[in-house]
Amino acid sequence: MRSDVTLRPLDEDRLLGLLDAAVADADPHEVMPPVAGPGGWTAERRAAFLRFHHTRSLSAEPVETTYVIVVGETVVGAARLCPMADARHAVEAGVWIGRSHRGGGVGGAVFRHLLARARADGFAALFVSTKPDNTAVHRLLATLGTTPVRDGDTVTAWVDLAAAGQRTRGAAAFGDARTDS
Repeated sequence: MRSDVTLRPLDEDRLLGLLDAAVADADPHEVMPPVAGPGGWTAERRAAFLRFHHTRSLSAEPVETTYVIVVGETVVGAARLCPMADARHAVEAGVWIGRSHRGGGVGGAVFRHLLARARADGFAALFVSTKPDNTAVHRLLATLGTTPVRDGDTVTAWVDLAAAGQRTRGAAAFGDARTDS
């Protein structure tokens, strides 16, 4: 169980720390939409990363809620919940974790935080989309009793939040479900 993993709402003060974590520990294609030009974290990609978050979660009318993933006091990634317009009472989850922090239970703790937050916000279902080779997410989904569906190079699943709440209460596999301000 990871009790050192927290989610903190993205704000202007945390945005630059999130960019620093992305530049240090992620490929731009893992954390934002594509930007034309040479590879790597160019000045244009850094500016696009900031614009992306300003238009998605830091705007006057945000489309999604983004959280900074913090381990101890270190920013290691981002998680988001985006209400789905075409699915009543459903929210889509998204997560990226810096490469050096993968494989140690951070993702499981983050997922539990997102489940708790989505339930607290009144959503009935959570939608997850991942790649076929993301075995860590596949294992998490299996513990929640979901039936992932593969379509080409995408795997999707719907999590019933009421049922997931029953399965994850006290489940050490997901860690502590704290979301800090």
